[in-house]
Amino acid sequence: MESLIGLLVGAPLLGAAVLLCGGRRLDRTGHWLGTLLAAASFVVGLLLFADMLGKDTEQRAMHQHLFSWIPVADFQADVGFQLDQLSMTFVLLISGVGTLIHVYSIGYMEHDERRRRFFGYLNLFLAAMLLLVLADNYLLLYVGWEGVGLASYLLIGFWQHKPSAATAAKKAFLVNRVGDVGLSIAIMLMFTTFGTFAFEPVLESTGETSEGKLTAIGLMLLLAACGKSAQVPLQSWLGDAMEGPTPVSALIHAATMVTAGVYLITRSGEIFNAAPDAQLVVVTVGAVTLLFGAIVGCAKDDIKKALAGSTMSQIGYMMLAAGLGPIGYAFAIMHLVTHGFFKAGLFLGAGSVMHGMNDEVDMRKYGGLRKHMPVTFVTFGLGYLAIIGFPGLSGFFSKDQIIEAAFAKGGTQGWILGTCALLGAAITAYYMTRVMLLTFFGEKRWDPAETHPHESPRTMTIPMIVLAFGSVFAGGYFKLNENFVHWLEPVTEFEHGHPPMSAATVTAATVVALLIGVTGAWFQYGRRPVPVVAPRGSLLTRAARRDLLQDDLNHVVLVKGGEHLTRGLVYLDHKLVDGVVNGTAASFGGLSGRVRRVQNGFVRSYAVSMFGGAAVLVAATLLMRAV
Repeated sequence: MESLIGLLVGAPLLGAAVLLCGGRRLDRTGHWLGTLLAAASFVVGLLLFADMLGKDTEQRAMHQHLFSWIPVADFQADVGFQLDQLSMTFVLLISGVGTLIHVYSIGYMEHDERRRRFFGYLNLFLAAMLLLVLADNYLLLYVGWEGVGLASYLLIGFWQHKPSAATAAKKAFLVNRVGDVGLSIAIMLMFTTFGTFAFEPVLESTGETSEGKLTAIGLMLLLAACGKSAQVPLQSWLGDAMEGPTPVSALIHAATMVTAGVYLITRSGEIFNAAPDAQLVVVTVGAVTLLFGAIVGCAKDDIKKALAGSTMSQIGYMMLAAGLGPIGYAFAIMHLVTHGFFKAGLFLGAGSVMHGMNDEVDMRKYGGLRKHMPVTFVTFGLGYLAIIGFPGLSGFFSKDQIIEAAFAKGGTQGWILGTCALLGAAITAYYMTRVMLLTFFGEKRWDPAETHPHESPRTMTIPMIVLAFGSVFAGGYFKLNENFVHWLEPVTEFEHGHPPMSAATVTAATVVALLIGVTGAWFQYGRRPVPVVAPRGSLLTRAARRDLLQDDLNHVVLVKGGEHLTRGLVYLDHKLVDGVVNGTAASFGGLSGRVRRVQNGFVRSYAVSMFGGAAVLVAATLLMRAV
């Protein structure tokens, strides 16, 4: 079965090549080809998963070596795949949810004249993401990492006729390049430290390496993760990425790109376990980002940007859990998978609402849509209940485990992290209830003469229904008998945390936080008319509408700072570097001008000079003899 691993990447990669190079002859059928090849990757994943389940736990990891990529003296870089429990989890999530998004896109992009190219980009994205999680070494992972960045640039800027979309694509690309520098430095440090890029020898040698080197590698890996997963301080691109078609938002924000950073941290767990300082930075970044994203989500009237803030926050929960080490790795991935179901469903639901509302994204111009879009309302509603952690649904089980693990960290740090996680749960319930109320409840706030809300076609609603089932049942199955923890334990290890209170107390506190958030949103948006034009709001609200001034900070620190740095370097170049160079040249020029006067072309002058020189030599000789 190991020979099938390459097909996981090969099927969507073939689709990308055919769709992007096949020309207009594929315009009528290209979307079906792209969808079938994405589904083929998922089917291969299921076959490999079934084969893996039939083996003993110790024998489940599979390897496939394709060829030596760069064999130069002692430098050896191979193209090889590693399929274990962690990568299998990502394979099924990426290919499964990715296939559903392909199906949804058939209806959503039906009238786009460039639909074939769009599906080619989707296939390319899947191939790059699958390469990232299947690579058996960091250098090959880097290839997939960069491929995801390229594909996301193409997808976010797909409607490049819109200046905002082109700008958003460039912004995402450039911000991610900052994180990519961190990954490249980490890989170079690994090679100089361990002499290899391969996962197994690197991770097995951490006990023989100094903590300082491991901390440096860990921090560089975290920088890379912050870029791809939109964590503080590299989170500014995520909201702007909503300029792409809605299926792109679902693909990037649910099961693929933004989860790459969590995968990288979890895969490199042995490095962070041996570098507690780097681990502390990871958990701090997660705690800050889960609150940052939640606050931003509270103030957005654009339905997709509200969900983008939510993604940032939920990935923050995963990063927090990953930063807790063995007590949190499994829960980080568990929440990642459940988030893949309900967040993909929420984004596809948002796209369905936009489809029925003439591409309107302002929730203040919605209202009462549950009567006009019943399937969208039910599936979106189930995703809403899952993300706020309603008892019994997927998000409840995964988020509750993270909050419990945060308190189990112990000491003051545990109380701070647990409190941040609980506060994030309350804010999540608030902004997601706000989204539900503004969109599906209350009085209609659109112009009936211009807008006629309607349900989406089956190609769009069927994927939403499938994702709704995952939003409801996946978490409960994972929690049952700790199925998910035992599944990942051979790769991530696992330690039971011991919070200072009982699990029932943590659960009760989580439910109370949920009720506080829902009640607050109901009193503000459910019991009073919603103005079509947003009021000015408080200082915090205005800051949240501008993404808590993250772009302003970047402009001051990076843009203006870069301008001043450039001007300073130009001044030094002109005054110091050019001064030394030009001054030296001028000195030699002046000296040559004076020496040139000796060569005047008069024979008598040369004769006098020769006579004078001879006289000086004779005089010097006589003087030496006399002495």
